[in-house]
Amino acid sequence: MPISLHQQAVDHLGSRIIDGSVLPGEVVLASELEDELGVSRSVIREAVRVLASAGLVVSTKRVGIKVQPAEHWNPFDPLVIRWRLASEGQGAQLRSLTELRVAVEPMAAELAAEHAPAEFCAELLNLAAQMRHAGREGDLESFLELDIRFHALVLAASGNEMFANLAHPIGETLRGRTELGLMPEHPHEEALAWHQGVADAISAHDPKRARESMELIMRRTVLEIYEVWAHKPRLFPRPVR
Repeated sequence: MPISLHQQAVDHLGSRIIDGSVLPGEVVLASELEDELGVSRSVIREAVRVLASAGLVVSTKRVGIKVQPAEHWNPFDPLVIRWRLASEGQGAQLRSLTELRVAVEPMAAELAAEHAPAEFCAELLNLAAQMRHAGREGDLESFLELDIRFHALVLAASGNEMFANLAHPIGETLRGRTELGLMPEHPHEEALAWHQGVADAISAHDPKRARESMELIMRRTVLEIYEVWAHKPRLFPRPVR
């Protein structure tokens, strides 16, 4: 199956569900999608499987593809995050994930300083040095990928597998901020120093300094994008039974 056709089908329906063009409870027929997109039934079937795994739809024989309400969506799915960042829900999405980062990443840095294996420490030091170089050179593309890797490695170095699995949604958020023009053109020297501080503290097995350095990074992040969500209503999804 050509990847481009598969992704086209996934994006076509997924983004429309997220932005409200297709409402919860609506039923979409596979045959309609085939005609609309000019793709085969196997492409639609695989796209529906991806969307169902994210909680956006359920597929029922003799009924069709039923759109699920928002409380069924997986808020940690990278595709859901990407589509929400491209929709009117952008502010709420950034707020939710930023608040999650503020809560989790300082603790992850503290745990990493206590438990990280030597190879993790060495890689963090290397990444921090590369980030400083890319940031000062204004190479934002390289800086972004290094930043994503740095934060993913801190989460993994905590020794907590649930923290480690937040790397994908956090990475998608960092990419989204960059694509939306919500990152500074040149990373602040303070931020570069704080990333170095996190790496140094983890390598020195200094939990207090590791947490404090990561908290400074998170505080800067909130200040940079707070206005995007300042007046957006909070979401209160009811637990799914």
